[in-house]
Amino acid sequence: MNIKTLMLGWEFPPYISGGLGTACYGLTKAMGRLGMEVTFLLPRMGPVRLAGNPEMVLESGLPHIRLRPVPSSLLPYGRFGNPHSAQAAVPAETRRLEELAGGPAPYGPNICEEVHRYALRVMKIAETEEFNVIHAHDWMTFPAGVALAAQSGKPLVVQIHSTEFDRSGEHVNQYVYDIERHGMHAAAKVITVSHYTRNIVVNRYAVPPEKVEVIYNGIDFCGGNAAPPPASSARGDKVVLFLGRITMQKGPEYFLYAAKRVLEKERNVKFVMAGDGDRLYGTIDLAAWLGIGHKVFFTRFLRGADVDRAYRMADLYVMPSVSEPFGIAPLEALRHNVPVLISKSSGIAETFQNALKVDFWDINEMANKIVAVLRHPPLQETLRTNGRKEALRFRWEDSAARVSEVYHRVLNVA
Repeated sequence: MNIKTLMLGWEFPPYISGGLGTACYGLTKAMGRLGMEVTFLLPRMGPVRLAGNPEMVLESGLPHIRLRPVPSSLLPYGRFGNPHSAQAAVPAETRRLEELAGGPAPYGPNICEEVHRYALRVMKIAETEEFNVIHAHDWMTFPAGVALAAQSGKPLVVQIHSTEFDRSGEHVNQYVYDIERHGMHAAAKVITVSHYTRNIVVNRYAVPPEKVEVIYNGIDFCGGNAAPPPASSARGDKVVLFLGRITMQKGPEYFLYAAKRVLEKERNVKFVMAGDGDRLYGTIDLAAWLGIGHKVFFTRFLRGADVDRAYRMADLYVMPSVSEPFGIAPLEALRHNVPVLISKSSGIAETFQNALKVDFWDINEMANKIVAVLRHPPLQETLRTNGRKEALRFRWEDSAARVSEVYHRVLNVA
């Protein structure tokens, strides 16, 4: 049976703001290469007008993949600006909606309204589409997926890339949690990107274990930088890289506290923090308070060639996440021949061997391992070489094949 998938997401390259866009692109592209037909409904800001294209189809550049825009201003991580001036610019009606949703960070204004509006527009667009299964990524698309499944009678598969417990710890946004739980229970199958996340889904959302499938993310090594980075001595100071959203979930404060310890032992080290997030300005303030502001460089959000350049500069990539469902960035670092130090509170840590691992809160151990890599080139080379070889086994084609198996099971077809 040639299964046609209607996929619901809220970012897809080049319109990305985080790791979900990278994951959606990698998975969808691999599905297309396997001959699976996918129509991806993509939220777009502002009106969408495509002359001579009544179906409003965007060119994906990928085989068997169609993109259809959904007029929507969904902002999963909000707009990050100066906190001292932002609140004054928020209208009273927007503040009331934020209070209903449990607060603005990290979801942005009008999130309840936008999620509802997105669902209505998805249902309208779907009336002109032919599909066998609905595949919804993360909570913002779940109401649309649930409503569409009820309207069409087609099975819903939801994929969990991050939960509200990952993003907010124990201080969950009840509005978001309720949507996540309802979507998981309404779905025919739940896909999680690690056993780490599967345990959260089963224990925190009471989803039956037999309903949850683990499918790891992958990495596309095509076009990866196979050459080792230049020697640190040729560049001057050594570079330790943090690349990700600067938000509670990613542990930026622990990175800075560890950086302080490292600089007490090694003076010729720079720390690069690449990303945006609701903790950006607080993290900048913390670096200054620790007295290491002159050694920490904030690049804001990077994309494309700038990401490659950041990796090429680095002697070590550190992912100090408090809670990381998977963690594609370490694989991207290894694609660029950069050794990695990762948090034990991550999905990648449960299945990856050739990386240094540390508890996110143990800043002394984190600092000791950073110093060890910077001081001992043989250790750095071993982590780089063996890590890259191991990373090669994380293939998007394997992930796509597993997704196909899930589809066949929920449709009960051979």
